[in-house]
Order: sequence, then structure tokens, then C-alpha cells
Amino acid sequence: METAQAPQEGAAALDGILQALKAAWQREPYPTLATRLGWLERLERLITTHADDLAQAVSLDFGHRSPVETELAEFFPSLQASRHARRHLARWMRPQRRGVSLWFQPARAEVRPQPVGVVGIIVPWNYPVFLALGPLVAALAAGNRVMIKMSEYTPHTGALLARLVAAHFGDDVIRVVNGDVTVAEAFSRLPFDHLLFTGSTAVGRHVMQAASANLTPVTLELGGKSPVIVTPGFDAGRAARRIVAGKMLNAGQTCVAPDYVLVHESDRTALMTALVEAARQYYPTLAENPDYSAIIHPRQYQRLQDWLEEARSGGATIVPVNPANEDLTPVRKLPLTLVWGAPAQCRLMREEIFGPLLPVVGYRDVDEALAYVAERPRPLALYLFDDDRRRVRQVLERTIAGGVTVNDTVLHVAQDDLPFGGVGPSGMGHYHAHEGFLTLSKLKPVFYQSRFNGMALTTPPYGRRIRWLLRWMLGRRP
Repeated sequence: METAQAPQEGAAALDGILQALKAAWQREPYPTLATRLGWLERLERLITTHADDLAQAVSLDFGHRSPVETELAEFFPSLQASRHARRHLARWMRPQRRGVSLWFQPARAEVRPQPVGVVGIIVPWNYPVFLALGPLVAALAAGNRVMIKMSEYTPHTGALLARLVAAHFGDDVIRVVNGDVTVAEAFSRLPFDHLLFTGSTAVGRHVMQAASANLTPVTLELGGKSPVIVTPGFDAGRAARRIVAGKMLNAGQTCVAPDYVLVHESDRTALMTALVEAARQYYPTLAENPDYSAIIHPRQYQRLQDWLEEARSGGATIVPVNPANEDLTPVRKLPLTLVWGAPAQCRLMREEIFGPLLPVVGYRDVDEALAYVAERPRPLALYLFDDDRRRVRQVLERTIAGGVTVNDTVLHVAQDDLPFGGVGPSGMGHYHAHEGFLTLSKLKPVFYQSRFNGMALTTPPYGRRIRWLLRWMLGRRP
């Protein structure tokens, strides 16, 4: 496959693209079920027909990205989301009957989902296909036109996706644009009818501020430090295998990756030993291992090294899991690295890691672990390893997180019928499943007045009749 760097769009060009899409939406403000199903089918063909090219483009952008991980974590959920939407779209589009108070009978009421118009999607670099096409599925199902801004860190993927979208959809349904941070800033200032951003909390603040100038509604899918709580006595090997699988997926460059592990003091040694053994089993080598992904950019690679050194300088114990003792610098890979005793104020413990570094924190009882989580910003995901149903219920009731997986990691995101979204610093709003359709629709309330009704009793001039009626309406005795 021949790839090329993505062309950069200027701010004036962005506005022209948006206006063209708005004009297309105005010509067809309520696409039929058949039209929307056709859009989704075209999207599925785009993925299945060009999967190899897309996987190669992603790998070029990363330096190396496991093709299996790209298929598993990008293509599969994108296809499943589209197929799920097609199965349920007729029901989602159907107007919902709502009740009418006795005082307004025999009128009727309904809520009718309507496309909002043109949706903007800002895509991060870590999953450039899924985090473009996942929100796109919701937008198309809801009947909208869409404008997508790809990350400057993934120029090969961005250029390819722009060409493929143009080939499969023309230029009046979806437009993909590329460019650096100045293009992203201009994109976020456009007067979209809805803007969906996936990325860091810090950048999310700027996106929301830019969108506020146009009163553009926003959905923010951010990140944060997603904790793992391993309850006392839980099988260390079982927990370790699932923690390592979730953490080392895409070399930890996942917004819902386990960010740190809370374990009972008495179980710490057993769990850390099991984590090392699981990583050795999954990845006996790293440098030339096609299953293990690289860190996407030298700047991100250096950031992780700096954070690790800061923790080491603060007295932390560092345990890298490099089974073959390879030099990984030339291939920009990092091994799973366990960190014990990191100072609370170091960046590794304060900021989202987004790499294969895994702090382990001890606790003396579950209440202390829950307090540790509660004292920190609300995470995008929380993972609990516990077979005690009563305690699981208590933990779910006492914690707030964007989503939860019990006795595994990451998998709540892959469920077709579950919404996805953060809370507070980890995000705002939901997409995926029916919630995605609703997020990118306007739920228009409609009241149908009956030809014969009692409203004439409530019109001026007000006299004894309306006063008598109001006594009944307000619950007073006549």
C-alpha cells in the first residue's frame, strides 16, 4: 500500500466544508431509514474492503502497531457498532408516545428524534480508526452529516481515511480533514450543531471553551486515572492476567487502560509476582514481537521515561518486565514496568499515564481503597476484582466512574448495548448504543391538540367558570 502524508486544511477551507455539509443537510433534514441504513452499510464495506490498508497505515503512524490489536480493538468494535445500529435503527427512529394529563384529554403527545444537523468529531491518535468511526456510526444513525478532524500524530491513517470516505460517500455526507494543532483549534471553533471530542482532559477544557462561543453542545470523552481494586484474598494469578491484558493492549495507550492497582498489603508480593509472570507469558520478547505495539511518538516515549525517572528519584521501586533483556530504544517500545512506592506528588501518580507503566499501591482495608479512589478526580473506568457479590454491590454504590468492569478490564467498552462516557474530569455525555443515537438527535416534543377540547374554558375574560375549574386543578375543595 502506498501512503502519503495528510494534506493540511486551512481555517477558511474548514468553514467552506462545514457550509457545504450544512447545505446538504438542509436539502434532506430528515433522512429516511433506508438512507441511514445505506450509509451504515457503506461504512461497513469501507472497513472490510480496506482493512489491510488501514492496519498498515496505523502501524506506519505508530512505528509498529500490532495488526491483531488493530483488528481487535478498532475494526471489530466499529463493525459491531454499525451492525447493532442497523438492527435497532427502525425502533430508535420511531416516535415515542407520551402521556397527556387528564386536563388536556383527548389530546396526544409524542417525542420525535430528529437529526441535529452537522456533527463535528475530533479524533485522538491512540485509536484513530475506532475513535473516528465509532462516533460516526452514532451520527449517521441519527441522520446527521459529519465532519471529522484526524490527529496530526496519525497522518498516514488520516490521509487514507480521507480518501476512502470520499470514495465511498462522496462529499455531501462525511468529510475528513487533517492538519496540525492550529487546524484542530480552528475546527473546534466552527459552529457545529454538536461537537464530540475524544482526548485529554486538558485539551478538552479548551475544546469546550471554544465551542461555547457558538453555544455548540459538546460530548467530551476524556480520560483520567482508571483504578483497579483487587480485594483481599482474590486469586492473584487470575487478576494479574486480566490486568496485564488490559494494560498492555496498545502498549497502554488506551483511555480506559488500568492506570494503577490498589491491592491489600498482605497480597502485594503475590500480585506483583503474578503480574510479572503474566507479562512474561504474553510477551516473551518485545523488540521484534509483532504482537507488541510501539509508543507512537518520540515525545510521548520521552515523557514516559521522564515520569519513570522522577518516580525512581523519589524513592520508588521500579520493576521492568523485559524477559529477553532487549534494547528497546531503537524500536520505541517500553516493557510493562511495575512501580511500587511512587511519591504521591510525582506525575506518574497525578496524571493519566497512557503507557505501559503500572503503579501498585497498598491498602489496609477496602474502605481505605475506596477512600483513595474517592479523593481523586472521577475516572473514566474502574476495575474491581472480587467474587463477593455483596461487596461488589457496595463498591458500585460507593464509587463514581464512567464505566465499570468486574473481574476483567476494558471489556465494558466493547458491549454493543452499553453507553460509553466519562463523568466530570473524565468526560461529559455518552455515545455508543442507543445513547449515541440520542446524544446526536434532538428529541423534539410534539403535542397534538384534539378538535374537541376544553381549552376554551381557560381563555380570557376570566370569570367564575375558570375560578371554579382552578379549584379542581389546584386540588382545592370547591
